[in-house]
Amino acid sequence: MLKCASVYTSEIDDADAALNEIKSQISDKIVLLENTVGIITCHTEFIVAGALKHICENLPFDTVGITTAASATNDGIGEYVLSIFIMTSDDTRFITGITESASDDIQTSVEATYTKATANISDQLKLILTFPPFFPIVLRKEYITAWENVAPGTPVFGSFAADDSVDFSESETIFNGVSYKDTTPFILCYGNINPRFLIGPVPSGNDIPSEGVVTKSKGSCVYEINHIKAYDYFKNLDIKNELTTDDVLILFPLRVHFKGCKDYDGVPVLRTHAGFVEDGAAIFYGDMPEGSTFSFATPEPEDIISSTLQRIEDVNNMSDVNGVLFFSSGCRRMVIIGINSLIELESAQNALNSQIPFLMGYSGGTMCPTSVANGLPVNRVHAYSLVVLVI
Repeated sequence: MLKCASVYTSEIDDADAALNEIKSQISDKIVLLENTVGIITCHTEFIVAGALKHICENLPFDTVGITTAASATNDGIGEYVLSIFIMTSDDTRFITGITESASDDIQTSVEATYTKATANISDQLKLILTFPPFFPIVLRKEYITAWENVAPGTPVFGSFAADDSVDFSESETIFNGVSYKDTTPFILCYGNINPRFLIGPVPSGNDIPSEGVVTKSKGSCVYEINHIKAYDYFKNLDIKNELTTDDVLILFPLRVHFKGCKDYDGVPVLRTHAGFVEDGAAIFYGDMPEGSTFSFATPEPEDIISSTLQRIEDVNNMSDVNGVLFFSSGCRRMVIIGINSLIELESAQNALNSQIPFLMGYSGGTMCPTSVANGLPVNRVHAYSLVVLVI
């Protein structure tokens, strides 16, 4: 049986005190079984101060994760926090690893690392948990595709690294206490584990309709909409009395239907605009297949909170819940930061059944299946969304 617990510390400057606090919470909350792994999120200051390395080096299990702007567990919440979500089991196996540099060929890197990690394993892979750096935009879909190529039919869930800067420039990934700028740690899960997935996009009730159809694109780069240059299409639009400059577009994500995709499952995904390039193409955080249609989402702070609370209610109504991971897009935090930067985390902590261990953090983008089609998970990259893993 899989058991979970979440622990945290806000002690940055005294590494020994931080370690003792984490160890004490683990001792109080859970008995570690044969196979154990920890998913970790922390503020970048834990790296600078050396507390992250000291904690992870002195834990009896591997730790995998990312930096984040803020996080919450059952007992702790804050921006300058280190949180660990622990999974332990006698009949679930966790294989950890880390890829080579993300600047190399993604497919080759994932394939080489996966082959090495699974050399002596014949069991069916049930779940891939992965925590990439804040990737160059064009690599996001390619990363999921690389995992699908080496492990067909396996759900992929995870978060890109983040921090509390505007451009996530200080964000890093974490593997056993060592931080990285361009490599991707992961956990391969085998055996008795039953992953279930939820997605919390901002509500669609206030969407602004669009007649736009992506008519020419490659990956996350959109060249033409309705057969005209993407820049020309967007530049004269008026969204809530705002001309669609780069700064405005990032506040109004596109709700995209992948109607041109062979695995289109009817579930829309959100895409955030990243900028224009010299030839008039628009770049997005995530793939934009030809044939896709879209509307403009217009999220307000209450929309962020309501979508989170809806997913919390769904979790509370589930059975056989051992633990939950939540990752919310950093763009959602941008919407609420003027009110209270921790309000989404506080809402989740207050609303979730207190008996369910959880960790929630902010991401630089997320990965989560939207559904199962023809018996296979439909793995997607998401922006502006909350993704949830229930185990």
